[in-house]
Amino acid sequence: MTQELIDLFKENYYIPLYLITWIVAVVRYRSYFDTALKYFPIFIIYTFFTELLGYFVKHSDEFQFFSDERYSWHNVIIYNIYSIVTFSFFYYVYWKVLKKEVHKKCLKYGMIISLTSYVISVFFQNPFHNSLYYADLVASITLVMAVVLYFKEKKIEESAFSLTRNLLFWTSLGLLVFYIFFPFIFIAAFDAPDIYYEYNLHQFLLILIAVMYALFIVGFLIGQRKAFR
Repeated sequence: MTQELIDLFKENYYIPLYLITWIVAVVRYRSYFDTALKYFPIFIIYTFFTELLGYFVKHSDEFQFFSDERYSWHNVIIYNIYSIVTFSFFYYVYWKVLKKEVHKKCLKYGMIISLTSYVISVFFQNPFHNSLYYADLVASITLVMAVVLYFKEKKIEESAFSLTRNLLFWTSLGLLVFYIFFPFIFIAAFDAPDIYYEYNLHQFLLILIAVMYALFIVGFLIGQRKAFR
């Protein structure tokens, strides 16, 4: 098992970054413990264990879900569940921090459409064997919209504290960088694999993950409780 973990971290350099981010998040928890991001450390460690489980399901017989050898390596259900949890968590965060009713209404409609897209997707794609990437696209658009609405409110908001001291600013920046590209990369992986491999989009996806979590870490390190919103 130890050697498997070493191999895992060598092949997937971004996974240790989840653990590092979680450690920083826990150490700095006092700076945001009573904010909308108070459950962030739980989400980050959930991400870490999701990646571990996904790796072992794919590479180890002991963790496989299906007895049929054709599907024994399939781990996509883990990530389909993860996507729903991820979007639900961040929708909750922005629902808590957005102030304007019109913005909250936009987010509410976006959440309903996103949930509906997942429900519809399971009728056309088997979530145990296929990524629900079209639903992910819809949910990503909603999340990007929420981030943009948040930045719009912050732009006109008066505050005695620097925006760079706001953990949610760095979190939002990381989410924006990642989710602008993420769904299109996934669609390319399944519907246009030639483009996906020709332009090495998988490596680009990993870079986006690293950038997103690096921005999270910056936010944890320099964020101040009084500057949060």
